[in-house]
Amino acid sequence: MTHAEDRKPRSDEARSMFAPPRTDDSGGAGGWGGSDSESSTTSEFAIPQGLAVSTTGAEPETTSEFAVPEGLDVPHAPPAESEGSAFTPPRTYSARHAPPAFTPPTGIPIVSLTKDLPWQDRMRTMLRLPVAERPAPELVHKAAEEEGPAVPRVLDLTLRIGELLLAGGEGAEDVEAAMFAVCRSYGLDRCEPNVTFTLLSISYQPSLVDDPVTASRTVRRRGTDYTRLAGVYQLVDDLSDPETTFSLEESYRRLAEIRRNRHPYPGWVLTVASGLLAGSASVLVGGAVVVFIAAALGAMLGDRLAWLCAGRGLPEFYQFTVAAMPPAAIAITLTLAHVEVQASAVITGGLFALLPGRALVAGVQDGLTGFYITASARLLEVIYLFVGIVVGVLIMLYVGVQLGARLTPEAVLSSGEQGPLWQIGASMLLALSFAILLQQERSTVLAVTLNGGVAWSVYGAMHYAGELSPVASTAVAAGLVGLFGQLLSRYRFASALPYTTAAIGPLLPGSATYFGLLSIAQNEVDAGLVSLSKAAALAMAIAIGVNLGSEISRLFLRLPGMGSAAGRRAAKRTRGF
Repeated sequence: MTHAEDRKPRSDEARSMFAPPRTDDSGGAGGWGGSDSESSTTSEFAIPQGLAVSTTGAEPETTSEFAVPEGLDVPHAPPAESEGSAFTPPRTYSARHAPPAFTPPTGIPIVSLTKDLPWQDRMRTMLRLPVAERPAPELVHKAAEEEGPAVPRVLDLTLRIGELLLAGGEGAEDVEAAMFAVCRSYGLDRCEPNVTFTLLSISYQPSLVDDPVTASRTVRRRGTDYTRLAGVYQLVDDLSDPETTFSLEESYRRLAEIRRNRHPYPGWVLTVASGLLAGSASVLVGGAVVVFIAAALGAMLGDRLAWLCAGRGLPEFYQFTVAAMPPAAIAITLTLAHVEVQASAVITGGLFALLPGRALVAGVQDGLTGFYITASARLLEVIYLFVGIVVGVLIMLYVGVQLGARLTPEAVLSSGEQGPLWQIGASMLLALSFAILLQQERSTVLAVTLNGGVAWSVYGAMHYAGELSPVASTAVAAGLVGLFGQLLSRYRFASALPYTTAAIGPLLPGSATYFGLLSIAQNEVDAGLVSLSKAAALAMAIAIGVNLGSEISRLFLRLPGMGSAAGRRAAKRTRGF
């Protein structure tokens, strides 16, 4: 046998291991060699003989155990929906059969802004409305460009105006109203101003799909110049007038003129005014001519020392501490020299020139109108300044007690020999001096002087003649100050601060503060704390009374939205629950 013959059977044998057997025409099984006697070895996976199996071109695909069996009728699932946003309506929503929209029982309020009303009332009403309910402004082009004003420049102008108002002592709500009025005058109605004690910010969003533009500005310097404050109010009033047009360049020019304007009174006039204020206050608590002169000299010396410290860059805390020392030092010197003078009246008059009544009223007003962060910062500033005054007076009182000076509070309480006319005249002189120190316009000095005389007349009639509580008498007098001040400001379309701040000067708790400090200096801490608590109660009565009088005045004014279903929106941000 050759090698080829030897390899052939082995090849056939290997090929037939996994292959089905061949069949001939007669149906018998045959081998690969073609003879019937030869049978090939088959695999155990071979298809049995006689079983009909359909032949396919390819092997069947392997299916998973989750495949649906053949012959089972399964309903096809609906096609998957594409993932949408939160603003796409649900699948069950139909625009043709839409559910009815929710409407409040009182209806949707429609606010009509009367153009002859002051811009303060109109803008305050707008700020207390949600953005979606604010009426759209009229299309009045303030700039020459047809495409509209430049948004960043309008926001910058708004922030600069708000900075001057906040630095001048204006309340946070009035600053927001002024900022909103400026933006709205240039067509930026969807803006939201935000005011804190040292930071101003404003955000403008043209629509819900546009990116907002936000700008901010920090208030670093503060000063009391009500003439500048009146100029800013006049600028905002002109911008809010729909019959006048101001470009951005014109507004910037007027704002620069307001900032560059010099104070209406020189420095020596301010020093004399501080002396007159202290002398008038000493007369209110029972002082005579000598007391008037001593208190005036002490206040003027303290004012000059405070200016010197300010020029050296010392903080306001130390300025108030230094300014409170000269009146107390003069009173102790006169007592040690055995001069017949009421030392308590001299020190009390000096305290009247330093008590931060303006910051106190502004802080309480911010708290009552819902600006709690700004109110907390303002009241904390008042506390710091008050502590500075306390430190300065206590240092001199301790020195006087160690030197043997006899300082008794009864000397003031038993020497009220002046008649009511003298006290009313002293109160008017005090308000006049306070107005000069606040750098008010000359046209407003007479009105605030009369307002201060009315405040002291009401207080004297209720406390001395009616024998009512000093806290209640102070609150009623301060309420009348706020009422008359708000009416005068609305008549002149100006701020209410020049008509109210100086008028509350006669009501400041100077004597209660001094008595508390004197008791502490004489180691009578309990009596001192009681007197200081009384001073704090009087200060709160002044601030709340002024704000309440301002709110009462609005009951007599025709305000926007009063005839609508919404009425006047409250200033509270919370509801107490």
